[in-house]
Amino acid sequence: MLENKKIAIVANSTWNIYNFRQDLIRMFKAESCKVIVIAPIDEYIHYLNGSYFTKHIPLHHLNSQSQSPLEEWRCFWELYHIYRKEKPDIILHFTIKPNLYGSIAARFLKIPCVSTITGLGFSFLKREKLSTFFTLLYRFALRKNKRVLFHNDEDNLLFQKLNITSNTQGKVVPGSGVNTNYFHPSFNEINKDKFCFLFAGRLLKDKGLEEFIQASIQCRAFLKRAEFWVVGQLNEENPNTISKTDLLDWVEKRYIKYLGAEKDIRPIIAQCNVLVLPSYREGKPKSLLEAMSMAKPVITTDVPGCRDLVEHEINGLIVPPKDSFSLAEAMVRLYNMSDADVNKMGLSGRSLVEDHFSIAKVLDCYRNIVTEILIHSNQDNSSVAIEENINK
Repeated sequence: MLENKKIAIVANSTWNIYNFRQDLIRMFKAESCKVIVIAPIDEYIHYLNGSYFTKHIPLHHLNSQSQSPLEEWRCFWELYHIYRKEKPDIILHFTIKPNLYGSIAARFLKIPCVSTITGLGFSFLKREKLSTFFTLLYRFALRKNKRVLFHNDEDNLLFQKLNITSNTQGKVVPGSGVNTNYFHPSFNEINKDKFCFLFAGRLLKDKGLEEFIQASIQCRAFLKRAEFWVVGQLNEENPNTISKTDLLDWVEKRYIKYLGAEKDIRPIIAQCNVLVLPSYREGKPKSLLEAMSMAKPVITTDVPGCRDLVEHEINGLIVPPKDSFSLAEAMVRLYNMSDADVNKMGLSGRSLVEDHFSIAKVLDCYRNIVTEILIHSNQDNSSVAIEENINK
């Protein structure tokens, strides 16, 4: 059914394609599909080196941080022209602006599309007026989408409650998936002379980075072997990012060891003892899944997206959000556990990922959804053709 179909994958950056969509591209190409990627170009365009026969169309007017009405209109208009020229059989949208403007453009051109909501983002979490605006915009943009995919049940139900999507549109998929062969346990990398807590993610306040810092300050005085590592990208354009001044201050005072933005996180996860993500809300956080796949226990918060991945005291610990004291208590607790108990927690997480969140399960979901939509689309087109012939 998918053979020779043209599938467009649209995101707000090549970084997103490199980190989250390469397995999806490979799967569709293995099904003999023609895959086109539509995204702004950045240094991660090198993904094409290992992705033969994938066409990448650059977006020039998609700026994820822009709020200029003129720039938003240019983004929509550019997507519209690309879709009209390329005529894909189906479009898969990822990230906020492709989900919004790409879905509207696809509807005008009568091209079936699917949006994936990986998380609700800063607008929904922080700004009440902006949240109302985005609710109305999502409601208009997504109303004709064939499917709207979510990474957790609570986001799906929220969109239904806000009357953005119907209960037949929304479907929950198991995140972006993890390649459990690529992210595999490596117990020999751990240095027994220290105990490392790792924060891995974008350096945003909503990721709970400030709580991680405060917890590290509380712990470091009496956890003699403890180190607190931070890996992630500093994006100054994001209004929710931490400042360079704060980051420099934390490093100079040795509250943390900042390792920069790493393209391959596996060696760092392998050396840490526990991954910590005190986020305020997530879709299905990949940093947790990758650490769990590598048999690391995790500490995270009791919020949508995070609590779905952790069985408290089985594969990690769950703490209240925005509570650095509770976070510090959890860190102390894991620090004082025996190596055997820490390893047992990690292996429980590995089993959970293998059973529910492997990349194979995610790819099966997308394959089935796209196949179903294309079948119905062909049936609808056949019905229209028959009706036109009868009218003639």
